[in-house]
Amino acid sequence: MNDAGVRKAAFDWLANEARWRDDVLPREVLAQGFRYGGQRVPLVGPQGIFKPRLLDLPLSITTIPNGPYDDGFSEDGRLSYRYRGNDPRHGDNIGLRTAMHQRIPLIYFHRLVPGKYLAAWPVFIVDDDPSRHTFTVEVDDAHLANWSGESQGAVISDGVAQARRSYITTTVRQRIHQRAFRERVLRAYREQCAFCRLRYEELLDAAHIIPDGEPDGEPVVTNGLALCKLHHAAFDRHFLAIRPDYVIEVRRDILLEEDGPMLLHGLKGMHETRITVPRPTRDHPNREFLERRYEQFRALEISMRG
Repeated sequence: MNDAGVRKAAFDWLANEARWRDDVLPREVLAQGFRYGGQRVPLVGPQGIFKPRLLDLPLSITTIPNGPYDDGFSEDGRLSYRYRGNDPRHGDNIGLRTAMHQRIPLIYFHRLVPGKYLAAWPVFIVDDDPSRHTFTVEVDDAHLANWSGESQGAVISDGVAQARRSYITTTVRQRIHQRAFRERVLRAYREQCAFCRLRYEELLDAAHIIPDGEPDGEPVVTNGLALCKLHHAAFDRHFLAIRPDYVIEVRRDILLEEDGPMLLHGLKGMHETRITVPRPTRDHPNREFLERRYEQFRALEISMRG
């Protein structure tokens, strides 16, 4: 079987799936995979290190946060990936070690929430530490999906390529955090806007109450709101706010403005209505965070009147 051809086909298929699914891939789609040379090629399996039948070496590795393995990103931005079990001679570990020596690209899947994954490719095993039962993984630029055997070693070994991989791996880590936050928040709000209950997931965002980058602006569900794109923009720009009692308050100048049915029903109609909150109390918006955000809203409204 043409190993390089299968991997290139897998990368191309993933690029297409990720493009129209906005990066978040359902497990059932990955498990079904694609067809190559008349054979089905799944991309994931029961184990984290996965090799489809028609290949001799692994095609993908998967991380499940809070799972049995302590996979994760190190301070230098690289990914530490645990062996399968503790035996360096286990077949899966030998497969990754061989991929490292032969400079063979793989796919990395990170589970965001149960059943949904973010993919990064191509990734390379760049180090092996038997004493810690850990491989080191780096992500490279997707154009290297055109893997061509021996030439690959020269491409990924120079200092420029190392700096590039470090930057791309850090970028992937940021995407994982952003997507994981969105998926957790949307799942908590049952895939609907907390204001208007719109259920089209493609039109929903995970909005921060305390903005990302500020103290307490952590990507946790209690600092998030599932909002449609209209209400996300309105919330970010203080057209409206949420009081700590979970009631929406629209800015006075917006209430007095006349600008057609969208303003009337999309914004003004939200005034004094209560938001939809997650069912578990532990996932409800943090009231202290809402109070701080509401104070900013009130300060802006007072300054506009003055």
